Amino acid sequence: MSKKVSIIGSGFASLAASCYLAKEGFDVTIYEKNDSIGGRARQLIKEGFIFDMGPSWYWMPDVFERFFGDFNKSASDYYHLDKLNPAYKVFFGNDENMLIEDTLEKIYAAFEKEEPGSSKQLKKFVAQAQSNYEIAIKDLVYRPGVSPLELVTPETIKKIGQFFSTISRDVRKEFKNKKLIQLLEFPVLFLGAKPSDTPSFYSFMNYADFGLGTWHPKGGMYKVIEGMESLAKSLGVNIRTNSAVEKINVFKKMVSSLTIDGKEIATDIVVSGADYHHSETLLDPKYRQYSESYWDKKTFAPSSLLFYIGFDKKLKNIHHHNLFFDVDFDAHAKEIYDEPKWPEKPLFYANFTSVTDPGSAPENCENGFFLVPIAPGLEDNEKLREHYFELIMDRFEKLTNQKVRENILFKESFCVNDFIKDYNSYKGNAYGMANTLLQTAFLRPKLKSSKVEGLFFTGQLTVPGPGVPPSLISGKLVSGLIQKEQL
Repeated sequence: MSKKVSIIGSGFASLAASCYLAKEGFDVTIYEKNDSIGGRARQLIKEGFIFDMGPSWYWMPDVFERFFGDFNKSASDYYHLDKLNPAYKVFFGNDENMLIEDTLEKIYAAFEKEEPGSSKQLKKFVAQAQSNYEIAIKDLVYRPGVSPLELVTPETIKKIGQFFSTISRDVRKEFKNKKLIQLLEFPVLFLGAKPSDTPSFYSFMNYADFGLGTWHPKGGMYKVIEGMESLAKSLGVNIRTNSAVEKINVFKKMVSSLTIDGKEIATDIVVSGADYHHSETLLDPKYRQYSESYWDKKTFAPSSLLFYIGFDKKLKNIHHHNLFFDVDFDAHAKEIYDEPKWPEKPLFYANFTSVTDPGSAPENCENGFFLVPIAPGLEDNEKLREHYFELIMDRFEKLTNQKVRENILFKESFCVNDFIKDYNSYKGNAYGMANTLLQTAFLRPKLKSSKVEGLFFTGQLTVPGPGVPPSLISGKLVSGLIQKEQL
């Protein structure tokens, strides 16, 4: 009789783990507390508008292909991908903006136009980033973080200095133009840490950005979730929504069951793709690996203030992805990481999938997703949300040279309190735990419990780290550990 595996949560990591485990013959059931699957990648549908509630950037298409390829499938079996051109637009001020287009040659030209001679430095920087990508994404991140020796390879030994320098230091050594510096430091924000705290080796994110480009699944990121759900079900995975896990039960230091709606459900193995800190609170204290002080000392990725807005007209001067860097990048980062507080002048991001994917909004309308990165754990109330809505709308209207407030049909917001309520997120963080030097690979919370046999973890608080592609990889890694234990 096949062993029963119970997976908590239905985000990318959980769905990936479920597919790998079901393929190997395990009896897999996913338990999701909300009424729809996807975790942070859920969908909001309102008045004919469709929004991805969380992840909105499709980077590293090779990682998705590798995932589906493990099941003799392709991403194209489940959704259609378009490469965006431009990938995104960056607003630096009134009539000051740059388009990041869909090829390296076009990007080199844009840099050269902004700062003569900079394309030469960029080519050198991208070559290094590509080399790091080949090592990291095709090898290192597929290691389970069990031992520091995993990081020691002939390739990484040659790059040892990059683990002790930072992205910020390297970028500023080669580039002096403030706009170009911001562009090159931007991608590591996906890793959840300041560029000045992120090892140089993570420049592979710049290759993911410039070299591999930005893609969009037609219908939105939720199409990826639906594709993974379809694959999981075809492999025999059971998925139960509205099933909040109340306790992980242990007998003789072994997982024995889950308590859901007051009922015990027997299981042989538990994989939690829910928030790691929350998952451990489902255990009796003696079975928890990490103390409250451990979590409190860790560097967490930001939370976010999000707005989902339906506009009754097509907007001008915008593209699918838009970055608003018209304020001090470093000052905002300081207000997230060093002196946590609501930012005085925040950077923000906006996407309008309806620009390239008309089905995501009614005809002649636009769907707007606005994101303000903020420190986790901040006070969150309607008055604060409204203040920041007005603040970013003022700047949005000014920088895009149009009035839009009177064209808002509705707006929904999502912030710290919602991340806690909907995802049991530690301090309401949005992206997990940052990838700083001391929170990389084997230094992250472990995939396997050291105190309870049969208990495992996956997702953005464990190995390899935050982001959608790393979450897919995390699901593969944890399934590999489980399979190894059964041999």
